[in-house]
Amino acid sequence: MVGDPTTALVAASFLHLGFQAVVTVLVYPGFPDVPIAAWPRAHAAHTRRIMPLVVVVYGGLVVAAALVVAAGPAPLEWVAVVAAGVAIAVTASVAAPSHGRLSPDRPHRELRRLRRADVVRTTSAAIGAVTSLSASILG
Repeated sequence: MVGDPTTALVAASFLHLGFQAVVTVLVYPGFPDVPIAAWPRAHAAHTRRIMPLVVVVYGGLVVAAALVVAAGPAPLEWVAVVAAGVAIAVTASVAAPSHGRLSPDRPHRELRRLRRADVVRTTSAAIGAVTSLSASILG
């Protein structure tokens, strides 16, 4: 059923996984290629472009997780909800602050921190997608 909270969590979790995969494979690996003189403008443009996606992806994840929790989640749904929570917490506590500190004079330390956080977020997104889909299939 389309209005089912588990279905909403599956959709939000796979959207999240797709978003994280793009960031992991395409966005962050390109950061070191930006010339130092172009960094402030390039990073500001990246931030403007990605922010609406972050709001939609994470907002959808929060809403779907809240719907599942309100409906009384099964164990696999709890795993998916916790995985979403981990990704959101790491984004808020590590990734977002690291983005704010990225600069041409110290890109490597912050970029390493950002990439480590991204591994956690992408792993959490994958766990959320697999467990939410499993919960949906197993009913």
